[in-house]
Amino acid sequence: MSGGDSRDRPMTRVVHAGRDPEAWNGAVNPPLYRVSTVIQASMADRKAAFAERTADGKRMVYGRTGTPTTRALEDALCELEGGHRAQLYPSGLSAIAGAITAFVAAGDTILMTDNAYGPTRTFCDTYLRRMGVKTVYVDPRLGADIARYVTPDVKLVFLESPGSLTFEIADVPAIGRAAKAAGATVMIDNTWATPLFFQPLAHGVDVSIHAGTKYIAGHSDAMLGIAIATEDAWPRLRDGARQTGICVGADEAYLAQRGLRTMAVRLRQHQESTLAVAAWLAARDDVASVLYPALPESPDHALWRRDFAGACGLMAFELATKRADRAAAIVDRLRLFGIGSSWGGYESLAIVADPAAYRTATRWQARGALIRLHVGLEDPADLIADLDAALEAG
Repeated sequence: MSGGDSRDRPMTRVVHAGRDPEAWNGAVNPPLYRVSTVIQASMADRKAAFAERTADGKRMVYGRTGTPTTRALEDALCELEGGHRAQLYPSGLSAIAGAITAFVAAGDTILMTDNAYGPTRTFCDTYLRRMGVKTVYVDPRLGADIARYVTPDVKLVFLESPGSLTFEIADVPAIGRAAKAAGATVMIDNTWATPLFFQPLAHGVDVSIHAGTKYIAGHSDAMLGIAIATEDAWPRLRDGARQTGICVGADEAYLAQRGLRTMAVRLRQHQESTLAVAAWLAARDDVASVLYPALPESPDHALWRRDFAGACGLMAFELATKRADRAAAIVDRLRLFGIGSSWGGYESLAIVADPAAYRTATRWQARGALIRLHVGLEDPADLIADLDAALEAG
């Protein structure tokens, strides 16, 4: 048995993708290769090893350029998302930064949707600006109209769909067509959807990026980033990582691959519970709006239904009041929701956020103070009871 089969359904593929027990002496999971130096039998073998590593990545030549542990995870993610090859990074932000810098140079411009992750924006507005790369932010709902912003100096269009604070869904196929017509590369932060719920490379995207820290690892115990590329985009992504010494440890890659095997089951429960929590919140008088594209009343629900196979556990809601202190008091009263910036693990989380602080191209029309939730794997009835008590107390 080796790897998955494209005829299998996603829940089956996520269990089998990237696995090769015959190569691992029958082990179900890949061994941990903690490697720096790799010995070759002769200079001729050394030359062959480096040539094979350059061609397909299957030979180890040095720990930094990959091991069977990291390759197994890369192969699995490529199979799930329909990519040519994948590159691992030490964190989600590292994957974003590494992928972007592999495709831009001084004098270039990036178009980025205005709902992008805060640290992504900070990277562009500080580091890339110092390097002479300009970032222009655009409405995440532009769709095909993005074409009017794709000037000759635009080399990259970067999307986050849905945005991880405000949850707009981009019309990725329309944006991809417009960008490609102008010769620009398209990247997306696909962490929310995971490889199971959205297939960006089939919709005109060149590089799909994930914070593997979140649903792929799934247990809040590993830092990891992943970028999955088409065949045309792969050489630049690969060279960018190798030239800057990017690599990940065997333990993180192992934990992510272990988490990957249960991701479909976890996501199914995350979605079921989040839909229940979201619907309950939407019915409350003290809640002004619920931001979750899987809800039928979401303004982007039709796009989500067209392009996505499911929804994860990350959502937000706006209170009927704009008082941030009330939102903070509600979060402080929650018993089952921890206060934490990350998401994608088994546990529920809550934070107060202000999307207006991140926007530059569009104005966030707040209806009330915003609380972002990650709905974990606890019983949704208990989570609803916890929210109810916190909302009713103030």
